[in-house]
Amino acid sequence: MMTRISSGGVLAAVLLTASLLGGAGLNVDQSAPPADAGGSGASNAPLTTEPEMNERLYESVAKGLEFLATQQNSDGSFGPDNRFSKNVGITGLCALAFMSDGHLPGRGRYGKQVEKALEFVLSQCTETGLIVGGESHGPMYGHGFATLFLGEIYGMGALEDDSRLREALVKAVRLIVNCQNPEGGWRYNPLPEDADVSVTICQIMALRSARNAGIKVPKETIDKAVEYVRLCQNPDGGFRYMSVPGASAWPRSAAGIASLNYAGIYEDAALEKALEYLHENAPPGRSRQQAHYFYGIYYTAQAMYLGGGEHWQRWWPEARDEIISRQDRGSGSWSDPNAGGPYATAMALIVLQMPKRYLPIFQK
Repeated sequence: MMTRISSGGVLAAVLLTASLLGGAGLNVDQSAPPADAGGSGASNAPLTTEPEMNERLYESVAKGLEFLATQQNSDGSFGPDNRFSKNVGITGLCALAFMSDGHLPGRGRYGKQVEKALEFVLSQCTETGLIVGGESHGPMYGHGFATLFLGEIYGMGALEDDSRLREALVKAVRLIVNCQNPEGGWRYNPLPEDADVSVTICQIMALRSARNAGIKVPKETIDKAVEYVRLCQNPDGGFRYMSVPGASAWPRSAAGIASLNYAGIYEDAALEKALEYLHENAPPGRSRQQAHYFYGIYYTAQAMYLGGGEHWQRWWPEARDEIISRQDRGSGSWSDPNAGGPYATAMALIVLQMPKRYLPIFQK
């Protein structure tokens, strides 16, 4: 079980999870070396070396966080009144963007934003465990990202009284487990019917985060998920959308790699082939597919980071600069033609701050 912390002041420690041992059992190391997290502009020394973090990145992140704070609604959700307002998944991602800089309820410049986001997400938790708000494209996307948010904030010990949070997280995890389909994946609705790689990775990350925080996750659920993801890999190393025949594409291929990583698989011939596929087809500068850019870059960053070594070194500097170059320097935002500015900005900020290693989910 993971050690948890709930002291005042700045974040006193970041919970370090080890490389998972043996298959897909989601075993967790209990070591927790200290690391201060004061937020943008704080005097704490960065946890990374100059090749990962530079002054341009710090400035970009600071402007992005300022913009994101202006996009929060009075109820704690993010974004204008459109089909993505009240979306629990986007709200969870926005909160994770602030948490990636060390902000938590009562801690940091944007702690209040995280606290309000948490209250909104908790208010959308149903008795069945499903977390659903303004989702317009199937509730399991939003449920997965919202559960990830709850798992991270619970695991970081952000609240003095977290009984309500824990209850919501346990129910959310139970729903994910119960609606896994026979192949081992998940799809848009909380029913054990069909599945796709995109929704499946959302649930796997949510389960990994919850397990890191000490919530029970059945081993057989993860083992079945691994079987499904492996079914979706093509001979070129990339991943197709579903287990039926289909073409590879870089966003879902990144999601496929991340799925295996968060299920506990880090060294595997199939992974190496998939990572090379990403180097050849994913950004920076290698894809004309813009509709799913931020979704794809979010998972590509995780795949390269967890791949480590040469993979991360080859990919990160140019990718970091490309993401920063897409920012609107006036407003500090990033934009997505489909899901909107808060979503794109949150995704960009989470990726740019990944080397800070504040979120337990991104710690190896």
